[in-house]
Amino acid sequence: MGISKRLSSIFKAKANAALDKAEDPRQTLDLAYQEQLDNLTKVKRAIADVATARKRIEIQAEQIKAQGDKLAEQAKAALSQGNEPLAREALTRRETLVSQLHDLDVQHQGVVEQEEKLSATAQKLQSEVEAFRTRKETIKATYTAAEASAHVSEAVTGISTSMNDAGAALQRAQDKVAQMQARSGALDELLADGTLTDLTATPTDDIQAQLDAAASTSSIDAQLASLKAQLDAPVETAAIESPSTTEENHG
Repeated sequence: MGISKRLSSIFKAKANAALDKAEDPRQTLDLAYQEQLDNLTKVKRAIADVATARKRIEIQAEQIKAQGDKLAEQAKAALSQGNEPLAREALTRRETLVSQLHDLDVQHQGVVEQEEKLSATAQKLQSEVEAFRTRKETIKATYTAAEASAHVSEAVTGISTSMNDAGAALQRAQDKVAQMQARSGALDELLADGTLTDLTATPTDDIQAQLDAAASTSSIDAQLASLKAQLDAPVETAAIESPSTTEENHG
């Protein structure tokens, strides 16, 4: 195969693929159905033309028959007058009309047969067109349902893809939140152990720090003394109110 033929084959294949992709089978079926209707209409018109021709032959045959009957009457009238040559002339013309009538009868028979064949063909085509129409509508409905299903599948696929993207986005957001929380916790630890200075705290000098520490120590000493006094007080009260001590006092 030459290069030109190969290129031609490639172009045809691509063109057919493009047409197949762009073609809507429902429109194609409607066009095919319309073509069948047009052909059926042509057949019916042909039947009408044949019927018209048959009718013309029948009218012409009636006219010739009427002329023949008239010539027969004229021949009889000529004989009654004793004019045999005129009677012969009338009968000769009538014979010619009989021959024409025979030819018309043959033509009429042929036209009638043709009309019957065309009528049978039209009936058959009518049935086929009706069957095609039913089949066409069924296929169109099936295609519409399949097309809708395909659109749903495409939508579901799109939703699935977008959900995957959304899930990845959520995961990235969670990772960033965890990272920010970790950084915040690390800063809190650095501030707590003094590695970083909390610039938001009120600044104090070393003297004030010692004074605050001494005040804290005095407060703790005072609290300890109060606790000791509370512990010693119940013991002394019990010794004063002892029963043995009371008896000795009465003695």
